[in-house]
Amino acid sequence: MKVFITIICWCFVLYTNGQRCSMIGNAKQFNLSISSVESGEKVISNGRDTLKDEVIVIPVVVHVLYHNSAQNISDEQVLSQLLVLNNDYRKMNADTLNTPGAFKNIAADTRIVFCIAKVDPNGRYTTGIIHKYTNEELFLSDDEMKLSATGGDDAWDSKKYLNIWVCNLFGRTLGYGVLPGGAANKDGVVIQYDVFGTTGNVNAPFNKGRTATHEIGHWLGLRHLWGDGVCGDDGVSDTPPQQTNNSNCPVFPHLSSCSENFYGDMFMNYMDFTNDACMNMFTQGQKNKMRSLFALGGARNSFLSSAVCDSSLAQAGPLPADTAVSTNDIAVYPNPFTNQVTISSKNGADAVVKTARIYDITGKLFLLQTLQSQKTSLILNGLPKGIYILKIDGGNRTHIFKLIKQSSL
Repeated sequence: MKVFITIICWCFVLYTNGQRCSMIGNAKQFNLSISSVESGEKVISNGRDTLKDEVIVIPVVVHVLYHNSAQNISDEQVLSQLLVLNNDYRKMNADTLNTPGAFKNIAADTRIVFCIAKVDPNGRYTTGIIHKYTNEELFLSDDEMKLSATGGDDAWDSKKYLNIWVCNLFGRTLGYGVLPGGAANKDGVVIQYDVFGTTGNVNAPFNKGRTATHEIGHWLGLRHLWGDGVCGDDGVSDTPPQQTNNSNCPVFPHLSSCSENFYGDMFMNYMDFTNDACMNMFTQGQKNKMRSLFALGGARNSFLSSAVCDSSLAQAGPLPADTAVSTNDIAVYPNPFTNQVTISSKNGADAVVKTARIYDITGKLFLLQTLQSQKTSLILNGLPKGIYILKIDGGNRTHIFKLIKQSSL
């Protein structure tokens, strides 16, 4: 039996000089945890592999835990954080203009996006934002906010949702994240309520949402740039060596004892500890490392079949157990597809008229067609490449499938 050791990143808000985040746990534990991510270790999966240039969609549920009104941040503040994440991970952040010329050619669009969940684990509609009163005035960084039994809120299925807990953390703690491979009921990230998002109750210099960008980087397998040791190794070849963490806003170039060239530290990288306004990039190597978790057998592969951001799938009863391309009654093929999809009823005697609808992941309806025969082909060559949801209604059941549109040859 494989044993995973999860290391937690504890981040500290220091409004004066000092470090922003520190790694706890001894070096042996940390190396064991990282090895399970970096060695290509596989987990059992019945999913599919990623497609070339696929935009990976990560559904998010935010657990807002509050003891007073200041901690009960608004939905607007939560959504402002989602906007930051999508801009940062797609290299659409306005401050990418501040990336030094020496690093611009390796600054990466990770092709990872985040969406607020619209379907809860019971198949019901949700806003994806939970507001819950807690008797706890503050939480230590010991995962108690992740459990209802200890004043927190239980995680949603961590194979379908990225759980983010927003609460009041002890002392000057900004937040922490866990590496892949930990306990499912504690998988996710924790963020201090007044550094989450860009509007509402946020405090400078951590008021641009980069704490969540950083901690989700850990959730996606990234280490700190200095490898949490003096001139250590973060396991990514295109992040230059640096002696230790940086804080505040250094001036480029910023050299350290282990700098190998004139450019020095990549202190503007999201995985350093500088102020929010000084962070603006991931590298191509970091992109590849994060995306590798979604490959077939990877620790985050299950997210490729999570369709919980589509509100049209919310229904009175639970969703199907998965979004495979066949059920006991209906088969849909091929998947992935290029120009058309065939829907075949396995029961030739089934004379019930069915309706097929195809949506994109935002819930936009692209096709509505009545199915009146045992086999029907849908011509879909006009659809852009991407991920779609096929919903078939008729009789006493609703069938839901996740489809992948590839580029035409």
